[in-house]
Amino acid sequence: MRAAATTSARNPIELQGSDQVEKLTLLELVTAVCDVTDDDREVVATVLRMLRSGRVRLCGNFRDVPIREFS
Repeated sequence: MRAAATTSARNPIELQGSDQVEKLTLLELVTAVCDVTDDDREVVATVLRMLRSGRVRLCGNFRDVPIREFS
């Protein structure tokens, strides 16, 4: 997955102390989480948790897709 992702993703993990909502594509979000873990289950769980928290919102193709569609 990392080889196919050639985007300059921002690290969403850095958002922990911020009140700002970060807008990312799904690819950017998944790539950033993959940079800190190789466990696919942890990637999915982390991405879902970040989206459900409201601290991260998707832009691009998945911007209007309900979160329940991802789980």
